[in-house]
Amino acid sequence: MGILLTIVLVIHILAALGIIGLVLIQHGKGADVGAAFGSGASGSLFGATGSANFLSHATAALAAVFFVTSLGLAYLGSTKPKPAGGVMDSVTTQPVPAPAPAPAPAAGGDKPGAAQDSKANEVPK
Repeated sequence: MGILLTIVLVIHILAALGIIGLVLIQHGKGADVGAAFGSGASGSLFGATGSANFLSHATAALAAVFFVTSLGLAYLGSTKPKPAGGVMDSVTTQPVPAPAPAPAPAAGGDKPGAAQDSKANEVPK
């Protein structure tokens, strides 16, 4: 997954730099193309009207690539890889032994109020 993230990130950065370059090369609606390339240079570079069409189509294509790689990076960034395991995953714990039961009290006269306790548990009729 790491190599895919790197590839998408490189394409994303290249598309962003390409968009920046193409937008800076393009001229505004009222600007003269000859001012950017010198007088008459635009006619020899892209043709008389080809510069606006070529640059706008190239910008649109790079914008689409930028949009798709943005979605791809968002998806790859939101999915968390499953952890391979920690250091403590391989440690086995031994069960804790149960505590010994407390000895039961002796029946009979060991307690001073043993006779009274047995009568207290009886239900009157």
